[in-house]
Amino acid sequence: MGLTRLSPRSRTRVAEPPTSSGTSPVRPSPRRRSRAVRAYIALTKPRIIELLLVTTVPTMVVADRGIPSVWLMVATVIGGTLAAGGANAINMYVDRDIDRLMERTKNRPLVTGEVAPGRALVFAIVLEALAFAWLWGFVNLLSAVLAVSATAFYVFVYTLWLKRTSTRNIIIGGAAGAVPVLVGWSAVTNSLGWAPLVLFGLIFYWTPPHFWALAIRYRDDYQAANVPMLPAVASTRTTAVRIIGYTVVLWGLSVLFSAVGEMGLVYTVSAIVLGAVFLLFAVQVLRTQAIASAMRLFSYSITYITLLFGAMVVDQVVRTGV
Repeated sequence: MGLTRLSPRSRTRVAEPPTSSGTSPVRPSPRRRSRAVRAYIALTKPRIIELLLVTTVPTMVVADRGIPSVWLMVATVIGGTLAAGGANAINMYVDRDIDRLMERTKNRPLVTGEVAPGRALVFAIVLEALAFAWLWGFVNLLSAVLAVSATAFYVFVYTLWLKRTSTRNIIIGGAAGAVPVLVGWSAVTNSLGWAPLVLFGLIFYWTPPHFWALAIRYRDDYQAANVPMLPAVASTRTTAVRIIGYTVVLWGLSVLFSAVGEMGLVYTVSAIVLGAVFLLFAVQVLRTQAIASAMRLFSYSITYITLLFGAMVVDQVVRTGV
């Protein structure tokens, strides 16, 4: 508490401020620190990262023809998480102006002010630097280069160039999301080949139907932000026809991987059945042109990629007895 002195004129008591020896630095409360941590985690888009990693580990299992070392899988997942998190944070930094215009993104940390733009950018760059160093040090240089190259492609080709200028934004830009399978394969073999390239193509053709289905639901958001996502500038029918076309190619690539990747019966049957169901959902979007049908397709697309890559693991375990 401060000392009290008498004023020379009024003789009233005036409180003096506490001396420096009696002060203590103001520390953020645990609740505030917790909010800050959650905000920085949100910058990395953890749900998207989860989906990317679902494809990485099964690819490693196929490349190894068994179960790779636990440490190699953990090291690759950590490096991939850092790289994808940094890319997503840069995306949020660049898109903060349009995120505030869209219902789906208006609560992101840079829109709400929970994280300052400059700090978000520094955070993202640090994540990318750590990702490269980690993968180079604990996995291999090829995996490190692939992961950081995917970030560069996502930021410069998709976010800064195509997203706001072309209806092909998610088609070409989606290539960045297909790189984790290359990272997973190279982590095991330190090389690439036809099998991982087919998997790359599989994810490349899976991305547009997956994202366009969601964009049908948020068409008004993209129109408000002037982002030419296909459903925002074309009819639902046109979008659905494109979805069906990409789904057919996706189905074909999933079956092709059975031969190129030397997979067994478990994977082959799974690829045929899962692809057929995907196509049925896509046709339903064309038939009804309803948002509900689009969202069912979106939900199934996540289930599809999870089950398909899960089938790869089961296939390898059954065949090798690991």
